[in-house]
Amino acid sequence: MIFLNLLQFQAFGRCVLPGDFGLPLRSAVEDLIEASSGIHFSGFHLENTDPSASELERSTTSATENVLQPFVIGVAGGAASGKTSVCDMIIEQLHDQRVVLVNQDSFYHNLTPEEFKKVHEYNFDHPDAFDTEQLLCIMEKLKHGQAVDIPRYDFKSYKNDIFPARRVNPSDVIILEGILIFHDLRVRDLMNMKIFVDTDADVRLARRIRRDTVEKGRDIGMVLDQYSKFVKPAFDDFILPTKKYADIIIPRGGDNHVAIDLIVQHIRTKLGQHDLCKIYPNLYVIQSTFQIRGMHTLIRDSQSTKHDFVFYSDRLIRLVVEHGLGHLPFTEKQVITPTGSVYTGVDFCKRLCGVSIIRSGESMENALRACCKGIKIGKILIHREGDNGQQLIYEKLPTDISDRHVLLLDPILGTGNSAVQAISLLIKKGVPESNIIFLNLISAPQGVHVVCKHFPRVKIVTSEIEIGLNDDYRVIPGMGEFGDRYFGTDDD
Repeated sequence: MIFLNLLQFQAFGRCVLPGDFGLPLRSAVEDLIEASSGIHFSGFHLENTDPSASELERSTTSATENVLQPFVIGVAGGAASGKTSVCDMIIEQLHDQRVVLVNQDSFYHNLTPEEFKKVHEYNFDHPDAFDTEQLLCIMEKLKHGQAVDIPRYDFKSYKNDIFPARRVNPSDVIILEGILIFHDLRVRDLMNMKIFVDTDADVRLARRIRRDTVEKGRDIGMVLDQYSKFVKPAFDDFILPTKKYADIIIPRGGDNHVAIDLIVQHIRTKLGQHDLCKIYPNLYVIQSTFQIRGMHTLIRDSQSTKHDFVFYSDRLIRLVVEHGLGHLPFTEKQVITPTGSVYTGVDFCKRLCGVSIIRSGESMENALRACCKGIKIGKILIHREGDNGQQLIYEKLPTDISDRHVLLLDPILGTGNSAVQAISLLIKKGVPESNIIFLNLISAPQGVHVVCKHFPRVKIVTSEIEIGLNDDYRVIPGMGEFGDRYFGTDDD
């Protein structure tokens, strides 16, 4: 698999996309998922509060964030490292999305008359050369759906009011590009993805000499003098240190086509998830990382061994379960630490049970037991035939299930018909709709629509949204018959 062969993950969660294909699969995978993602705590609400008000507030907040927030990508790196080429290739591949490029170069300060006279002594690679406040103002408006006017800096007069400003409309994706775009924490906090283009210093210098002498008509001696006096020190002091903030490091810039293809694929996945989340505030897709994408790649690979399929499925299931537990109510609790200090924390929900939809859902039981000691787990068996023929065959549920919060387990949400029947049974047993959290690994949009329209107060927690269903009502791209692959009963 190309995806796994190209990723090397560091202990601090940053990934490097190299150009070689020589990494062994097992070695790459082990590096890929060495550091496990932590527990997700989102969607908490206090007990003994008005549930309708809490739900309304959460729905309103979620809808506002999803509708108004574009996907922001930061692209940093040294001068002539290939940042513009990377940005152009991402924009080209996202041709069906609204994408806008915002260059940090547009936000240089106007030079004073005194600075203009000594322009060759002015350091354009220093953080103080940029009007970061204006950049933040522009980004704030774009993120809130407002059109903006971005200045066009003139490098002859060194002013930003010579040319008409560039009108930019709100977009699905905003790419922020610049040598020091990671330098300011406030700008970094705007970004959903941070890319550092890492190119050899000799290559960058050669590109700069060619660009400045051919395109700008400068003397090579002047170019080298400026490089040694300003460019290289600024890179070492200000640009290179921001490399540690990058989520992804791309060697060779625009020449690394495979790395850019993977990045675009990841962006498309995130944008697709946002579309459904805009419609249904009760849908929660856990934050996608290259670690999660790598595990998905393994369990979707038809050539993966049963051992690998089970191992990485269990890892993903554990993440989904932890995220689902984060949506349970909690109460505040104070404890005394071994140092005699008081720690104010939370106490987890005690009235909880799991219900697995036989048989694939049983694969999720171990992860739930590992997270919730002694939890009761019920079972529901539904006979499935095609798109419609759903028949309840068997159910065994805790007698007091109506007093509990229920985690419904099924790794794949396809048509949604089995889920609707299972949820209907739980509600018939007295479980409030808002007390049900449906956990699965992958979800088809058709199934999300069906479940959310029938039960708008049931929370769905999943790790990825699929493309859809084929003519046989199978999830695509999917991962095959999950139960057969997990329990070793497939034909292979």
